[in-house]
Amino acid sequence: MSSTLTDLSMLELAAKLASREVSSVEATQASLQRIAQVDPKVRAFLRVDEAGALKAAEASDARRHAGSPASALDGVPVGLKDIFLTQGVETTCGSRILEGFVPPYDATVVRLLKEAGLPLLGKLNMDEFAMGSSNESSAYFPTHNPWDLTRTPGGSSGGSAAAVAAREVFGALGTDTGGSIRQPAAFTNTVGLKPTYGRVSRYGVIAFASSLDQPGPMARTVGDTAALLQLIARHDPLDSTSADVATPDCLTGLEDGVRGLKLGVPREYFTAGMDPEVEGTLRASLEEFERMGATLVDVSLPHTKYALATYYLLASSEASSNLARYDGIRYGQRAKDARGLKELYTQTRGQGFGAEVKRRIMLGTYALSAGYYDAYYLRAQKVRTLIREDFTRAFQQVDALVSPTSPVPAFKLGEKVDDPLSMYLMDIYTLPCNLAGLPGLSVPCGFTQGGLPVGLQILGRPFDEARLLRIARAFEREHDFFRRAVPV
Repeated sequence: MSSTLTDLSMLELAAKLASREVSSVEATQASLQRIAQVDPKVRAFLRVDEAGALKAAEASDARRHAGSPASALDGVPVGLKDIFLTQGVETTCGSRILEGFVPPYDATVVRLLKEAGLPLLGKLNMDEFAMGSSNESSAYFPTHNPWDLTRTPGGSSGGSAAAVAAREVFGALGTDTGGSIRQPAAFTNTVGLKPTYGRVSRYGVIAFASSLDQPGPMARTVGDTAALLQLIARHDPLDSTSADVATPDCLTGLEDGVRGLKLGVPREYFTAGMDPEVEGTLRASLEEFERMGATLVDVSLPHTKYALATYYLLASSEASSNLARYDGIRYGQRAKDARGLKELYTQTRGQGFGAEVKRRIMLGTYALSAGYYDAYYLRAQKVRTLIREDFTRAFQQVDALVSPTSPVPAFKLGEKVDDPLSMYLMDIYTLPCNLAGLPGLSVPCGFTQGGLPVGLQILGRPFDEARLLRIARAFEREHDFFRRAVPV
């Protein structure tokens, strides 16, 4: 029964729970058994909360028995990226500096999942403070891609993507600052949605870059992703950047198809250096959209070439400010042998932060320093506006944009760890979306000859997640990629 259950999508399991064919306890036990079976190889979890998940599953079954489920997904077990504060459960953000930190309250999205009745299986591995594209900057261990254990699952939400792909969880939450939901989804044959900035509350999400970070759902199917988004997309007065907009109804029009839609193909997203198999798969996917009735339109986003430099200046600047709070005084790790306050600061931060985090703090501090603020940070903000205006003009011509999610399939663990610039280039197609605050989605669109997944990215207007999901579902209907058995 366990293997059958864990092969179900979230909505398929929800239907079986609603018909009382299976119980939430059975589904949760099946997930826990699957975690015990494959996670020693995949290493997606930093910590499993078996007792908490089973307690929540028992409560879900009691509600079902009483005829009062909390939501359509009540009883469906999911996982959390270790960036979300979770009351009573150690939350480290993949860093040694927060080792042993147990939050006294839940992030808003965690609270919403609990209120909806979803058992939370535990905390998933990630790049330290969400800084990375391969999960290798985690202070604990790298996560392995279930499709090829020698390769990365992407980052920073690589643990979430790997757990979904390996059938350890039915769905998961990640965060996306420059592609950290979409790129891992592309590497692992899963669906990942970065909502519009402000659509999902950031309250209780450990900050990397506050003007870019956005929580979002990760799942095996487009329908699951839509259902999970509907649970977490709520206005939150505790988050000053939360948009006061209605929760989207993403499931009603999900099967409407793409006939009559205009899909823009940004010429700047098909550049030299893209893996030939990735480009071939993407070109074939575009032809499929035409066969389904969509019209492809060539568009230009001319300031895309500045996006990488703009992003790393702004994100690093915000990180240097946000991470100043980790000083050994209030919470987290504290240097034991420091003599005096200054030494306490330097030793705590030196011991607690990893190399990638230190690199970005130094870059951001430099960009914000006197004499360089106007030349770097302020100029980057001006370019960010130009990038946003490029998208605005494009959406006057088209309903959505389609592009590669990543220029390459999943690369080998260790291949880029000593080459930061090469690692940063992995987000070249995803980060402009964050700079503009737009919604973006990655959906599986095929495999390389070596069996590695390839992802298709769909970008849309602000708060137009329902249309992105509809376009992705139209493509998903033509394929069974999500049914393909993962090797682990």
